[in-house]
Amino acid sequence: MLGAILAFASAAFFGLNNATVRRGVLKTTVLQGMAITVPLGIPIFAIFAWVMGGYTAMATWSYTTYFWMVSAGVVHFVIGRYGNYRATQSLGATLSTPVQQLSILISLALALIFLNETVNYLNLFGIALVLFGPVVVVRRKGKAGQSKSKSDFVPDYGAGFIWGFVCAIGYGASPLMITLGLGQGGTMADGAAGVLVSYIAASLVVVVLVLANGGKAYMRGVDAGSSKWYVISAIFVALSQMFRYLALTVAPVSVVVPVQRLSVVFRLIFNALINRDFEVFDRWVIGSILVSILGVIALSMDSTLLLTSLGFYAKWVKLLATPLF
Repeated sequence: MLGAILAFASAAFFGLNNATVRRGVLKTTVLQGMAITVPLGIPIFAIFAWVMGGYTAMATWSYTTYFWMVSAGVVHFVIGRYGNYRATQSLGATLSTPVQQLSILISLALALIFLNETVNYLNLFGIALVLFGPVVVVRRKGKAGQSKSKSDFVPDYGAGFIWGFVCAIGYGASPLMITLGLGQGGTMADGAAGVLVSYIAASLVVVVLVLANGGKAYMRGVDAGSSKWYVISAIFVALSQMFRYLALTVAPVSVVVPVQRLSVVFRLIFNALINRDFEVFDRWVIGSILVSILGVIALSMDSTLLLTSLGFYAKWVKLLATPLF
């Protein structure tokens, strides 16, 4: 239960973060945004680690644990976040949601292979729904001329789908790395320390990329208004990631990842409130998100409990909840 609550809190803050990022990418490059949001996470998590005993926990870590935390940081906060920002820039925050939802399938596939977790018939139905979400987005492409944002924003579907998939890979692979690094006996202190190490590793990579693109001269081109949105985003995403790492120390990947993907609900709400003039909201977008949410529910909830509550007969509950592999 605690893991699900922590994952839910992570989802809420991630949805709010996504809405603020949308405002930031309107007038800056993605790398400029990451140069603000990633390093700002270090002081925030340094405080979290101190309060929660993370530094003491790090002293007991093996080299393997450090390796996985560093890997998770680079994969999630560099590769995944870059893909997220680019997809958001190309499609908008809401329209990119169904594509990024594919990360849950990557997480579950990796958990199935490396953590011996199981999949049943209901899970397969959920997978089909998650995959169907992007199909609805493609369907909307043919209707694009019927609905535009007030700012005349026109989605770039090609780039958006490519970077959305990159985001899905980064966000989908990192939970496995965190679990492999912290193990089944991970504590809250380990989680706080893990996110700090991950952020430090990711920040070093981002600094190298900024230097390769001109360093200070490159960052001087950042729009002042966008900078403020990125700072706000950094705070929200830091809180989201903290709750995420803590959740993964007390609950399995198959619980944390699906619950956290409910961030799409908060993404829709907060973008409607904050970015109404810079997003496309129509039945195709809403429909694709709802389909993805149903898929997440089928993947995340206890299959027997869900089917029983829906009134399925016992024999169907037993059949649909039986692990396939």
